[in-house]
Amino acid sequence: MKSLVPILTIALVDDHNLFRKGLIKLINLGDKEHRYKILFEAENGLDLKEKMQQPPFPDIILMDIDMPDMDGFESVEWLQRTHPSVKILVISMVESETEILRMLRLGVKGYLSKDIEVEDMHRALETIASNGYYYSEVAADVLNQRLGNNGKKDDAAVYLSENEREFLKLATTEMTYQQIADKMHLSPKTIDGYRDALFHRLNVKTRVTLALYAVKHGIVQL
Repeated sequence: MKSLVPILTIALVDDHNLFRKGLIKLINLGDKEHRYKILFEAENGLDLKEKMQQPPFPDIILMDIDMPDMDGFESVEWLQRTHPSVKILVISMVESETEILRMLRLGVKGYLSKDIEVEDMHRALETIASNGYYYSEVAADVLNQRLGNNGKKDDAAVYLSENEREFLKLATTEMTYQQIADKMHLSPKTIDGYRDALFHRLNVKTRVTLALYAVKHGIVQL
């Protein structure tokens, strides 16, 4: 009997052939319903552009960052201009806060480390396919516990002050906390106070998950 589960088409963009093959194996492991179909592989952004000239296009693209000729940032920017409906999951060894925030601002749906397990991969793909976000285990916990409310804003989001909202918007950029303080004409100590208070009220622990909260609640429009 043919499965009624919708097929998800996937493309992989990474300059290491061995890693791409490993990802494909990871995707196929445990795929009992044969949900996933690998559409194509690409070595970098230029190769991706060539393979995205004509349909069919993938539902989800697994994207590396550090690649020659055309890196992950350039590739994501191009995809958002030309194929905005394609969802992007970054899988990279680059895990700095700056890089994650930059990718978030570009509109990617998820960000995972390359040392992922089968369960992480499948959970990320299913979450993203359902229009969710998947940013590491900590971020996923925040999204499931605090943001899994069918898009309804909770009280914490509704009663943010104007300064707190402005701080949240700037916190999703690549600006340092010192630069945010200068931009808002406030002291670094005051900005630290906003950050710590929001961490506590929104039940988040990192700047990345704070940024995710802002995006999910429409405080920041990507």
